[in-house]
Amino acid sequence: MTSIDAPETDANGATERFNVEAVNSQKIRQPLYAPRTKIFPKRATGTFRRFKWLVMAITLGIYYLTPFLRFDRGPYSPNQAVLVDLANRRFYFFFIEIWPQEFYYVAGLLVMAGVGLFLVTSTIGRAWCGYTCPQTVWVDLFLAVEQAVEGDRNARIKLNAAPWSAGKLAKRVTKHGIWLIIGFLTGGAWILYFADAPTLLHDFFTLRAASIAYFTVGILTATTYVFGGLMREQVCTYMCPWPRIQAAMLDENSLTVTYNDWRGEPRSRHAKKAAAEGRKVGDCIDCNACVAVCPMGIDIRDGQQLECITCALCIDACDGVMDKIGRERGLISYATLNDYNANMALAGASETTAVDPTRIRDTATGKLVAGLRHTTWRSIIRPRTIVYFLVWGGIGVAMMVALSMRSTLEISALHDRNPQYVLLSDGSIRNGFKIKISNMRAEPRTVTLTLEGLPQGLMTRADTVEPPATSLLFKLQPDAVMETRVFVRADPAALEGTVTDFSFEVRAVSGEAAASTHAKFEKPKEQRP
Repeated sequence: MTSIDAPETDANGATERFNVEAVNSQKIRQPLYAPRTKIFPKRATGTFRRFKWLVMAITLGIYYLTPFLRFDRGPYSPNQAVLVDLANRRFYFFFIEIWPQEFYYVAGLLVMAGVGLFLVTSTIGRAWCGYTCPQTVWVDLFLAVEQAVEGDRNARIKLNAAPWSAGKLAKRVTKHGIWLIIGFLTGGAWILYFADAPTLLHDFFTLRAASIAYFTVGILTATTYVFGGLMREQVCTYMCPWPRIQAAMLDENSLTVTYNDWRGEPRSRHAKKAAAEGRKVGDCIDCNACVAVCPMGIDIRDGQQLECITCALCIDACDGVMDKIGRERGLISYATLNDYNANMALAGASETTAVDPTRIRDTATGKLVAGLRHTTWRSIIRPRTIVYFLVWGGIGVAMMVALSMRSTLEISALHDRNPQYVLLSDGSIRNGFKIKISNMRAEPRTVTLTLEGLPQGLMTRADTVEPPATSLLFKLQPDAVMETRVFVRADPAALEGTVTDFSFEVRAVSGEAAASTHAKFEKPKEQRP
C-alpha cells in the first residue's frame, strides 16, 4: 500500500514523521497538478451520444445564428432580436428592453442560473458539464473535426507515434487550421451581439470596424483554440471550480454515472473458460471500451472521480458490449447511491469479499433477479429538489410579474447643491432641480410634469422665460432620456419647517403611464425678533 511521509508536531513542539495512506482505488497518491497526457477518445455510438449531438447542434445553432434574428420594434429602435447596445446602454431581448437602472433583471437571471445549476446537479449530477457547458460543446466539435481528419482512436494513436512525414504534416495542418477557423467564427459571432450584425460583419471584413472588434475576435479565437483543442480535459480538471463544488450538491439520491460492480465483478476476459472451470465471474469482460470513449480518459470502474463530467458515453460503450455478449444493458448506468448500496447488499458483497454474481441472477434463466433496486421518480422529486425548483421558479415568476408591471416612464430629481435656495424679490423661495425623464417606449410621447405635496408650489423651466405654472409640458424622444433644469418656487408662509417633502409626478398625456420621485424643498430658518 502506497503512503507518503508528512510532518507532524507533537505536544512538545517537536516535529516527527508519520505515514498518510493514499485514498484512491489504485492506492497511488496523485500530484495536485499533472502535465497533460494526450487522450484519444474513440467515436461512441448510442443514445447518449446521439443526445449530445443534438444538444451540440442546438446550442451552436443558437450561438451562431441568434445575432441575425430580426424583431420589429418600430422605426425608433434596432430590429436585432438580441442586442447588447453598449453605446446607448440598452439590452434588447425580443420584446424585452432592459435599461441600465434595471440591471437587477440581469442579476435575477444570474441567480436563476445558479439555482438551476444546483437543481440539475442535485438531481442528475454534472449534466450541465456533460452536455451543455460551452467547454464541452466546443470540445465535442473539435473532437469531431479531429476524428474526421485523422481517423478514429487507433488511427490517431498510430499517427501520434509515427515519425513526421508529408501525410502527417498535412493532417495536422488541416486539423489545426479548421480549429482556428472555428475559433475565429466563435469570436466573430460574439461581437455580433454588440452591434447590428449585418452592418458589423460588412465593416469587419472591409477593415472599417472599431479596433476593439478585431482585438476581441483575436482573443476569443486564441482562447477557443487553446481551451477546445490543446487543453481540453485540463480546463475541466484544473481551471473549472465546479468539480470541487459539485460534491456539496450531491446526496444519496442524486443520479450519477455508476459502474455497478455488484454485477460486473470479478472481471474476466475469458468468461466461458472461467465458467467451464467453475469459477464465478461478473459481467465485465475488462474490454476497456468505457475507458476508450471517455473524453477525460478516466476509468469509471474506479468509482466517482473529480474528472468525470457525466457525459455517459461510457454507458453507450458498455451497453454495446453487453449486446454483443448477450447480457442485459446497464452494467454502467445512471444510478443513485441508495440504489447502488441496496444492490450491493442483494449481491452479498462487502468490503472484504468479492461479489458473487450468482446471487443476482436467476439460476435457471441466468437473468438478473427482479428484486434489484432501480431509480424511480421518487429519487428525483424529493424535498431538496422541490425547494430548489420552488426558489428557481419563484425568482422567474417574480421577474415576469415585475416586467409586466413596470412603468414605461421614469423620473429622477436632483436638488441643486449650491445655492440650496434663493430668496426672490416678491418674498417667495426658489429651489433648483435637475430633472431626468426616461421614455422607455420606442415612440415619441408628450408628458406633463406636476408637483404633489408642495402648497402653492409653481414651476418654471430654467431655459425659458415663461411665467410660473402648476404643470409643465414636455415632448420626449423615443427610447431616450430627457434632461432639463426646473425652478420650483413657493410662499414660505405656506410651509412648515425648513424642509418640506414633496414629489415630482410625470404622466403621459395619453394617460397610459405615470411615475413620480421624492424631493425636498428647502427654505431659510425663520429669524426670531
